[in-house]
Parts: sequence; structure tokens; C-alpha cells
Amino acid sequence: MNASLESLTNYAFYFVPLLLIWLGYVLNHHRKQRVNIALRDAAKMSGMSEPASLHPLIDASRCIGCGSCAAACPEGKVIGVINGKAELIKPSGCIGHGACKIACPEDAITLVFGTEKRGVDIPNVQPNFETNVSGLFIAGELGGMGLIRNAIEQGKQAMDSIKKVSGVGQGEGLDVFIVGAGPAGFAASLAAKAQGLRYVTIEQDSLGGTVAHFPRGKIVMTAPVEIPLVGKVKLTETTKEALLDLWQGIERDIDIGIQYQERLEQVEQTAMGFDITTSKGTYRSRTVLLAIGRRGTPRKLGVPGEAASKVVYRLIDPAQYRGQHVLVVGGGDSAIEAATSIAEEADTTVTISYRSEAFSRAKEKNRQRVEAAREAGRLRVLMSSQVKSITDKTVALEQGGEPIEIANDAVIICAGGILPTPFLKKIGIEVETKYGTA
Repeated sequence: MNASLESLTNYAFYFVPLLLIWLGYVLNHHRKQRVNIALRDAAKMSGMSEPASLHPLIDASRCIGCGSCAAACPEGKVIGVINGKAELIKPSGCIGHGACKIACPEDAITLVFGTEKRGVDIPNVQPNFETNVSGLFIAGELGGMGLIRNAIEQGKQAMDSIKKVSGVGQGEGLDVFIVGAGPAGFAASLAAKAQGLRYVTIEQDSLGGTVAHFPRGKIVMTAPVEIPLVGKVKLTETTKEALLDLWQGIERDIDIGIQYQERLEQVEQTAMGFDITTSKGTYRSRTVLLAIGRRGTPRKLGVPGEAASKVVYRLIDPAQYRGQHVLVVGGGDSAIEAATSIAEEADTTVTISYRSEAFSRAKEKNRQRVEAAREAGRLRVLMSSQVKSITDKTVALEQGGEPIEIANDAVIICAGGILPTPFLKKIGIEVETKYGTA
């Protein structure tokens, strides 16, 4: 009897802790699932169920619910496990890092553009960044990769592919003609120099491309990245100015010969590569890398008065609007950052107008900034509204079928950019509208 009791005691000594551990795991698992369900349902209820850009498409038949994708996401609770399968629980928080795809042990994640409801025009680009036109490559924002770190990686990888093209490094002329000095073009230029390629880089504006036109003091979300001829650069959250200072320092230390204020005008394919015409001359190159942005041609509203001098399509310095009545149009990060930063200036009256019911394309931090500015009385928010006309001193809008007229000194339209589809098609590049496809 004593032996049986002792055996039972020993058994309980080992079993009870294991049972408690198991119970703790189950309770924690159910708690996390409740949180994930709440976040998913809240996103749907608030109209935040549409990802803004490149995002993961999860194959439920392959997903094992391990949660590696959720843990790998740098943006926090964007992916969660519900009923043993990973889901996008906060789609609007996804900004296209792609870390989830790398972390998935079952290859259950594909990175896609657009959704069933919202199509995105993307040039036809192969995994090696070559388009359907042999020898013509695309990297960075034009190909849908707006995230700075990813654009830098693409610029480097595209140059690795270009080096393998038959004829590169042989004969006369250039090996590669690089168009654009934004994150992708800058990295590609450094990679071309590092690999000893004959290249020319042109930029119609200034170093940094789209980044150079971000608002003053804008926080640029980025991460440690390997830059050719420089090495690993550790960045977490830094301003536009700090990032440009870094790039300008690299440009001074490493003469990469970017030719500024030069605009691409024509690209013609030949038997030996391409003949290129710019605003300043002609070139012959075996390959071409387009590293231009998607925002070169701003999307316009098409309303009376839009041609007025007080209407602009990007914010440079919030201080220039001090003491004015300002209308910002748009619902993405650029629009929100413009509106909230101007609202901090003294004696300004700022209104933001957006055609949809929610800022579903904006980062959560920016949505919080809007709400804080609205609650503080610094910002008027007009959702589900549209601009109807612009005059010297007012702007007429419509919201829910009701007309609204507001006093106005300046209008900033942040409605995104138009893909240069006519130019791309002219040189033979196919453009496809993606509806949740890779």
C-alpha cells in the first residue's frame, strides 16, 4: 500500500507541473486568438481591411499555424493565427517588408499586389528584374517596391542580374544606363561601380528621388541595410534629412558620377542593346535599368480651378503655410503627414478631405496622429468627401450629397502618382493590373 502511494506521489510530482504548463499554454493560446479575432473584426468594421501595397497572400492549405510569420513582421500585429491558420488581421498595417514570407517554413506565403477590390498597375518584371523587353530592367518604386530598404536591395540585385547579361563588359558603349537616383538607382550605381561596369546614371531632379520630396522632418521607416562599397548601415527610425545627409556623404566619398537635371526622353532597342536619348545627349548601352518612381506625374482631381498657383501636389515645408487656411486632399501617409504637420503651425486652419470612409491606406501611427489632431481641435476631417471646385479664396466640396464651402489660401493634393504607362508601353514594356496576384 505504501509503495503504491509513493508511486502515485512520484507520478503526481512529475505530472502536475506538466499539466500546469499545458494548461498555461492552452489558456495563452486562446487569449492570443481572442486578441487576433478582435483585431481582425475591428479592422473590418472600421474599413481598414485593404492592404496599401505589397502584402502576403497566405495559402491555408499549406499553413501549419506556427506563427513564424507573425513573429517576423517588423510592424507588429499585422498577421495573427486564428483556428490554427495565419491571417492578415490588420491589413492596413502591412507595408510590404516581406519578412513573413522569408520566415514561413512551409512556403505558404506569396507576396502580391492589389486586392479583389483594388487593382494596382505593375510592369511585367521577372524575378531577376528584367522586363519582357530583353535587356531592360526595372527596380524599386516603379515595380511596386516603395519601401526604402527593399528598393535598395532590388537595386543591388538588379545589378547582379545585369552583370550576367551576354555582352556586358564587352565591346564599346555602356554596360548599363541607370535612370533615377532614388534608393534603387543610388544602390544600383554603387553596385555598378563596385562590379567595374561601364555605366551612366541620370536623375531629372536631385539625389534621393521621391525621398527628397518628403516633407521636412518626415520620419523615414527603414532598417539596417547593406550598401555596396559602404557596408552595413544601421538605421531604425530616421528623418528624411538624416537619410539624405547619409547618401550625400556616400556620394562625396565615392564618386559615382550621377548626372543631375537630365531627363530620359526616348529608349530604342537595337541589335546590340539600346540607343537612349535624354534632355542633354544620346547614349548607347547594352542594358537599361529604370529606377524611377511612380509619382513623377501626380494624379489630379480634374476639377475647375485646379490649375491655380495655390494648388500643389506635395508638401515641402509646413512653416510656409503658417497663418493660412489649408486644404489637404488624400488619405494616404503623404496626405496625413502633410495635414498633421501643417496643423502644428501657429494660426493655421487645416482641413483634410478624403473620398473614402476610412484612412485604410495609411500607417497606424499616422491614423493616430490624425485622431489626436482632430481631438485637439487642430484639424478638421471630412471623410467621404470630394472637391468640386477651387476658387481664389474658397474651395467647394461635397460630403454625403451636401455641399460644403470652406475658406482657403492653399490646396495640397496628395492623391498619389500615375504610373508612366504610355512611356512604358511605347518602349515595349507590358503593364498588368494586379488584383491580389504576384
